[in-house]
Amino acid sequence: MFVCASPVYYQIPNNSVQVGRTFVQPISTVKTLGVHVDADVRLHTHVTSVVRACFDTLRQIRSVRHCLLRSALVSMIRALVRSKIDYCNSALAGAPESLLRRLQSIMNSAARLIFQVRKYQHVTPLLHELHWLKVPERI
Repeated sequence: MFVCASPVYYQIPNNSVQVGRTFVQPISTVKTLGVHVDADVRLHTHVTSVVRACFDTLRQIRSVRHCLLRSALVSMIRALVRSKIDYCNSALAGAPESLLRRLQSIMNSAARLIFQVRKYQHVTPLLHELHWLKVPERI
């Protein structure tokens, strides 16, 4: 049995490829089924896209939260934010901890928004009260 001592990262070639008489230029990322895959297949672009979209949504929800009951706020966050984090999250299995921390920051911000607590207040009890798993456990 062969065991590789260091992880092997595959990279899409960065030079053009000739197909018939046409030269095809590779691109650095591709989006398929809503998942952004980088040339180095590490999903950094995907996580960045999800984080940006979720924080934009949280900012919009924050502006109307005073008009909503907590149950409606939780439902809105569940539908508009958590669904983006959970979509194709199995692709993140084995992802670096730094990427998972960025996704966890969205969950933490959403919990703080629901309970209207300060930025530096501990969030684990809030996540338990909402019955939300942390991102690595969700994957």
